[in-house]
Amino acid sequence: MSRTGHHPHTSPAAAPPHRRRGRRGLLAFAFVTAIAVIAAVTSWILHDDGAAGPGGGRPGQIGVVGAPYRAPWTVWGFTHTDRSADVGPASDVAARALSRQPLIQNQHIMGWGADNPEPEPGRYDFSSLDRRIDYIRRTGGIPVITLCCAPDWMKGGRPGDTDWSRLEVAPLPEHYDDFARLAAAVARRYPDVRYFAVWNEMKGFFDPRLRRWNHEGYTRLYNLVYDAVKAVNPENKVGGPYVPMYSHVGGPGSSLRGEWGSVDQIALDAVEYWLTHKRGADFITIDGPTASDDRDVYPDEITALDKFTAINTWLRSKTDLPIWWNEYYIEPRDDPWDENKRAAMHAASLIDQAKSGAATVLYWNRIPKDGDRTCAGCLWVTTSVPDGGTPGRMLQVLQSFARWFPAGTPIIDVRASSPDVRVLAQPRKAVAVNVSDLTVRTRVGDARITLAPYEVRWLDLAY
Repeated sequence: MSRTGHHPHTSPAAAPPHRRRGRRGLLAFAFVTAIAVIAAVTSWILHDDGAAGPGGGRPGQIGVVGAPYRAPWTVWGFTHTDRSADVGPASDVAARALSRQPLIQNQHIMGWGADNPEPEPGRYDFSSLDRRIDYIRRTGGIPVITLCCAPDWMKGGRPGDTDWSRLEVAPLPEHYDDFARLAAAVARRYPDVRYFAVWNEMKGFFDPRLRRWNHEGYTRLYNLVYDAVKAVNPENKVGGPYVPMYSHVGGPGSSLRGEWGSVDQIALDAVEYWLTHKRGADFITIDGPTASDDRDVYPDEITALDKFTAINTWLRSKTDLPIWWNEYYIEPRDDPWDENKRAAMHAASLIDQAKSGAATVLYWNRIPKDGDRTCAGCLWVTTSVPDGGTPGRMLQVLQSFARWFPAGTPIIDVRASSPDVRVLAQPRKAVAVNVSDLTVRTRVGDARITLAPYEVRWLDLAY
């Protein structure tokens, strides 16, 4: 894999034929050599000491984090998954870590830690969902509920049964109204929750005959849920369509493309249909990986990050709704990264999201395994053991972004002189990220710093 700024070794030019040099020739040779050395040193210094912004001086504002939201919306957060921190002997340890800097916390109504909320028509069981929402409240989180998935009887199953292998099946059209009533019951039960995403990744809505998403069916369900949740409280915020923005390197693709490949046309069609036919919306939500379906992370893990920026740019050309990434993934499929590299690459991705206009970015927390005290990529060590619950590197990354870059924070034009360093800056704070496996000496604003491989450094500014 090539890296920007890393030059390949080149073979030297062929030596000229041997001939005797006199004193004048030696002096000329020495003079040319000195000039070459001075030029090389000058070039290195200029590369190392780039300006803080165009033309130097006080950097100008180039954007606002999380627009159109304002603080206390944090922009940054995560989704609870199975075996989260609300249970286990070390639950309080994780709670203290989460409370230090509140984040957005998202929970599904069925699956990913929540039991069947309506096992049979009209009989509710919110005990597990209650526990999750209470944990979010206790840790100061901003609660978000994803209205997915559906009880079995809405999918053709027998009332009272729960077959978890059919979790990702969509409700039948004749039960869309029933699912909307369930959504309204959830909204009434948690009146402090203001944000609701409808469904998850178009699960169960793929039409194998047409080889595309059944965006018509999803939008019909969405509109019924939108009306039901708004009827509970008009201040409730509802969004969709939660389309997975998959991509390919080969094939015809779509017009939304880059070196990383192109987003599948069926994803773009689903978004545009929903935008045209939705009853209303307070935000638009999507998800996706940097990895392509056919070539994994392509052409390299740095260039692949540009996919998210391209998607945000495309969305902004279609709508003014706040952009939510309810899930995002940047690791290669075999996930060979250590935690230093993972933290650096995710920080670089969050920098791109902030600069390209994302209003909400949610990390899909990995499921801690019982007794696993390392848990690569987890926000905290499993709370199932007494000495667990300690925060992981990714929780530190998210909380640092939430502290220094909440919604409404001005972004100023501070850059690094090295192309291997990503920077996000506001007038009082900047984060610099080395996305290479080399030690990098660079200039960020007025500071000369040296970053270790995959180091994330927070810097004080005074602009």
